[in-house]
Amino acid sequence: MNREEIIALLGEDWKRFEDFVRDSLQSDIPMLNSVNDTLLSNAGKRLRPMLLLLVAKALGGINRESLCFAAATEMIHNATLFHDDVVDESPTRRGKPSLSSIVGPSAAVLIGDFWLSRAVDLIVGTRHQSEAIQQFSGVLSRLAEGEMLQMQKVLDNDTSEDDYFRIINCKTASLFEAACRLGAYSVDAAPGLVEAAGRYGAALGSAFQIRDDIFDYQQGEIGKPVGIDLKEQKITLPLLGAMLHAPGQEEAIRAKVHDIPEHPEYCDDIHSFVLENGGIEYASARLDSFIEEAISALDAFPASAPKDMLVELARYNAFRNR
Repeated sequence: MNREEIIALLGEDWKRFEDFVRDSLQSDIPMLNSVNDTLLSNAGKRLRPMLLLLVAKALGGINRESLCFAAATEMIHNATLFHDDVVDESPTRRGKPSLSSIVGPSAAVLIGDFWLSRAVDLIVGTRHQSEAIQQFSGVLSRLAEGEMLQMQKVLDNDTSEDDYFRIINCKTASLFEAACRLGAYSVDAAPGLVEAAGRYGAALGSAFQIRDDIFDYQQGEIGKPVGIDLKEQKITLPLLGAMLHAPGQEEAIRAKVHDIPEHPEYCDDIHSFVLENGGIEYASARLDSFIEEAISALDAFPASAPKDMLVELARYNAFRNR
């Protein structure tokens, strides 16, 4: 399974989606258009709109509303990334200079606001406007809550597994879930199918984030340096799993996480601790459980090539390297 296969399956609808995004971001401000053109030429995998369109295609057929929701999903996702990079003072995004580092934090926030406003324009007037507003407002609320909870847990240095899963549900899984639900809504799918699509998206989003968190302790190609989360004192699932396997060392490890700003060499100690105490294996097992949960949710879908692709996308998380 690769991105090109998905695009080939979506066919002309994928080009129409890209046109929706580009046309929606047009402005009479030359500087804004120039920045937007650069951003669109360096777009990421666009996984969330892909999921939305695959769900729509699997449950009835992609229509104009599906394309509107897919474009809005992509624009909202990127807007939140622009804002995140300002908050995190991140110099890179997807292995390239972040928008904030190129145009400055103030302009990056304004561009993010512009993308959010144009996403709202796409939603207004659609048949399922109320459902879309509910889904996207919920995502933005959960993103903010997840970010604040993560900041609080970094300060308190007491992240538990429950905290971790709440954070990734808010920060990552929420938009996956919303995208899949909106794909189903756009084709007037039955309530049971909307719920199944939502369960698939939520489980897939959790699996996606766990895989990224495993990468923080392994060599990968995901557009960020290995160990960046640990340097930011974020306790993620691999470290939680290792501490579970070595409970007598938890207090000392948490103390080292707390002292990373003064002792960056502790990152190497913690990295070794995770590898030596089964942290990767623990996180991988939880990853596999979410993949199976996602695939199980698709049992409600009728047989089709798009459904098969959704299954493959879930399985892909077990071995992707970027």
